Amino acid sequence: MDIVISLLSEASEISSKGGLFDFNATLPLMALQFLALTLLLNIIYYKPVTSILDDREEYIRNSLTSASASLIKANELTKTYELELAESRKSAQKIIKNAQEEAQLIVSEKIKEAQKNAEKLLLDAYDQLNIQKQQALKSLEVQVDILSDQIQNKLLND
Repeated sequence: MDIVISLLSEASEISSKGGLFDFNATLPLMALQFLALTLLLNIIYYKPVTSILDDREEYIRNSLTSASASLIKANELTKTYELELAESRKSAQKIIKNAQEEAQLIVSEKIKEAQKNAEKLLLDAYDQLNIQKQQALKSLEVQVDILSDQIQNKLLND
């Protein structure tokens, strides 16, 4: 019996020392605690965090989609505005060119009219000078006749 007691005491010493893996009632309890903790963390922490991350990812995806759509629309509007601006510039250049041509025509007409007026004034002045010349000659002739008569009378009277 001493031998049985000594074997039991050795077995209890070995079992109380604890090996690397003890297969007793604590192992299933630890496994249940681990599963419960995993389930609890999954319900309390991981599912809300993953749903928030999924919502955030979906929001970012939607934002990127709407931003790219807005960018495409902005590019299209930019192109149409650039085309309209180019057409407006062309029409403005045509209007300016037409206005310059009309102004040149008006200026040339005014210059021709001024030249005609100047020629008319010259002719009128020339005609007036000729009239004045003829009047002066007539008055000189009259004066010469008077002077010649006076000279003749003085020569004959003396």
